[in-house]
Amino acid sequence: MSENHFDAPTPIVSVKPLALPAPERGADLRVRISAPVTGRDLPVLLFSHGYGSSLEGYGPLADFWAANGFVVIQPTHLDSRTARIPAEDPRTPRIWRIRVADLRHVLDDLDAVEAAVPGLRGRVDRSRVAVAGHSFGGQTAGNLLGLRVRDPETGEAADLSDPRVGAGVLLATAGAGGKDLSPFAIEHFPFMNPDFADMATPALVVAGDRDDSPLTVRGPDWMTDPYTLSPGDKALLTVFGAEHSLGGIPGYEAAETTDENPDRVALIQRSSLAYLRHALDIDHDAWRAVCADLENSENPSGRIESKNVRVAP
Repeated sequence: MSENHFDAPTPIVSVKPLALPAPERGADLRVRISAPVTGRDLPVLLFSHGYGSSLEGYGPLADFWAANGFVVIQPTHLDSRTARIPAEDPRTPRIWRIRVADLRHVLDDLDAVEAAVPGLRGRVDRSRVAVAGHSFGGQTAGNLLGLRVRDPETGEAADLSDPRVGAGVLLATAGAGGKDLSPFAIEHFPFMNPDFADMATPALVVAGDRDDSPLTVRGPDWMTDPYTLSPGDKALLTVFGAEHSLGGIPGYEAAETTDENPDRVALIQRSSLAYLRHALDIDHDAWRAVCADLENSENPSGRIESKNVRVAP
């Protein structure tokens, strides 16, 4: 895919770990902030990692987004292997919801985030905020977009959306629960019952057509549910040949990558950047160009579909 639709990447600075006090979660919230060293009116992008990962992961995406104008903030959730929370910890059944609170906590404390990065203060556009997440992180990010989860403890499906968030990117995110779940998922992940009916905030859903998850009795199309079952402006990028790690977005040469492919990662980098800039009303040309590139390619690496998408003239 052509790089001509984007400006030249900017050098970035990354600060880690910033510890945000969070007594209600039983431990400080540790975050990593990456931002371009120059530029103003920088939009904010919160990224929620997959189960077990941390702020150290997802360099191929975080660094790319930061080099192209976003302030990328990566919290470490309590399910991270680095947090060493035992399964019997009383917070474990609520970790899915604590994850959502982590993202909201970051937005509530953007003053501290700005202050932690030398030269960043006053360069952030807080009116343009997006969220992204991979796997479990996709459900976490989706909650801020309007996705609802029926709490296995209370039976409630609370609205955890956040009006400060204007767009999202959901990468390899679980689909519908209930009869679509495998026995393993039902036993180990009782919170995995998302309802997409109110997820109206614009989002790009990214799914691999070989992501055959052990969490569902369906096939890879399960990961397209956040697109097909949600209302509003949505786009779906299906990455051909991609498994759950989508070519290697968790990290370069990461052990969990089963389908390492730099071309797939590059497709996701550029498509997600173009979509976010489009959905946040920064620029629409790059998104049009990305869609046209895939549509006109003789040997495309993926396919983009969209619904109810309004593109400014």
